[in-house]
Amino acid sequence: MGKKIMLQGTASNVGKSIITTGLCRIFKQDGYKVTPFKSQNMALNSFITKEGLEMGRAQVSQAEACGIDPIADMNPILLKPSGNNKSQVIVRGKVVGDMSSREYHEYKLELVKVLDDIFKEFEEKFDVVVMEGAGSCAEINLMERDISNMGMAQIADAPVILIGDIDRGGVFASIAGTMLLLPEEDKKRVKGVIINKFRGRKELLDSGVKMLEEIIKAPVLGVIPYTDIKIEEEDSVTTRFKKKVDKGDIHIEVVRTPHMSNFTDFNIFETQEDVSLRYVDYGESFGDPDIVIIPGTKSTIDDLMFLRENGLENQIKELHKKGKLVIGICGGYQMLGKVLKDPYHVENNVEEVEGIGLLDAETTFELEKTTTQVKARVDENLTGYLKNLSNKEVSGYEIHMGVTERKEDSNNFVTVTEKLGEKVNYQVGSVNKKCNVLGTYLHGIFDNIDFTRTLLNNIREMKNLEPIESKVESFGEFKNQEYDKLADFLREHLDMEKIYEIMNNSNN
Repeated sequence: MGKKIMLQGTASNVGKSIITTGLCRIFKQDGYKVTPFKSQNMALNSFITKEGLEMGRAQVSQAEACGIDPIADMNPILLKPSGNNKSQVIVRGKVVGDMSSREYHEYKLELVKVLDDIFKEFEEKFDVVVMEGAGSCAEINLMERDISNMGMAQIADAPVILIGDIDRGGVFASIAGTMLLLPEEDKKRVKGVIINKFRGRKELLDSGVKMLEEIIKAPVLGVIPYTDIKIEEEDSVTTRFKKKVDKGDIHIEVVRTPHMSNFTDFNIFETQEDVSLRYVDYGESFGDPDIVIIPGTKSTIDDLMFLRENGLENQIKELHKKGKLVIGICGGYQMLGKVLKDPYHVENNVEEVEGIGLLDAETTFELEKTTTQVKARVDENLTGYLKNLSNKEVSGYEIHMGVTERKEDSNNFVTVTEKLGEKVNYQVGSVNKKCNVLGTYLHGIFDNIDFTRTLLNNIREMKNLEPIESKVESFGEFKNQEYDKLADFLREHLDMEKIYEIMNNSNN
């Protein structure tokens, strides 16, 4: 039977996902066969496995850190908020349906055996299971049917490490308060504490650490300084949307819609030395970008209305008139068309709405969700911003409820050559005649470095700048290097000997 450890937090965004990722890498480096596990995740950032199943993005990063392929059972329950106090519920990678919070609270009872079965299988298959909780583990109103924090720790009979974020202030109180609210049985599971995101001189913290240990009767296993290691973050709790924008030769602006999903599509741009990336938030306006991107969204029609009501749609049209490159990913692609139809009320009670109209295409929302990994080839004879991209091989994944039909005044973007490992041949995506508006369903398309660097160099040429090469030859290799950096960083600041001791004792 494998070892196990569970990371839980005093709140959301305390750093659970990243520390879990780092521990996954450490255990892999130490020769163990490791897997991540997060019973329940609420996120709009999702991924499609090679089996065509949907899972949370954070567990994908953790699987990469373990050196294994991600599978949906690493995140058996995924909740995707869809508005009106409802979420799309995905179990073992497949959509069960939309549920209100009350409906889901009742449904959770059916999921306990599912989680128990999966975890037992993981215990048998792997040497170490690194578990991650969700939000705060001390939500006393939710403890009765908890399956994400202590409830899952009970199912797995796992020891727990509690993580607190000192950067937001009040870390001693949040840790002590969390322990105070836990039932006695759960308090006993907490074998140690990590203080995360520390800035300053650690020796000034030492006296507080000693007092905290006396209060909670558990050791502090490490104080982790703030770091800028580039690991993909969890959904809306990320701070990257507020990052100061550096000046770059190429300026990209992504509109942050209320239901934006899969912002990880744009992380690759942060590795390119000539690119500045900005997220245009509520109440803000576009600047003078070279590229405007409308991202994927869980609620396409609602987010289109958001753009329309806040004047951002008109700004996008004006930037298009100036010749800027406009790109729509997934829901953003659907918005760029002329019409969006919802005959089955998948998204909205409105059966038809006018799109932005920069692409000659129509989208119809259907009841069945498309979830697939694909490989594709960029079409020939593209010009302007898209020149030199013809016949380039790209890969990515699709997650969408709609089907988009391209009309006569738009050209095809890519031909899909492989779908879920099977050879296929069909066209997807749209490009306008001037090649300055692009719509695609392919999440992760920018992770293809050759494609992205060629596109950026096309813009450099238009601005009379010399082309440059990417220092990152492979985004996958870049991420691997970051996982190693994270592991080294955590080894420096965590008592790994004690953590191993905790895991070893849990099996006794």
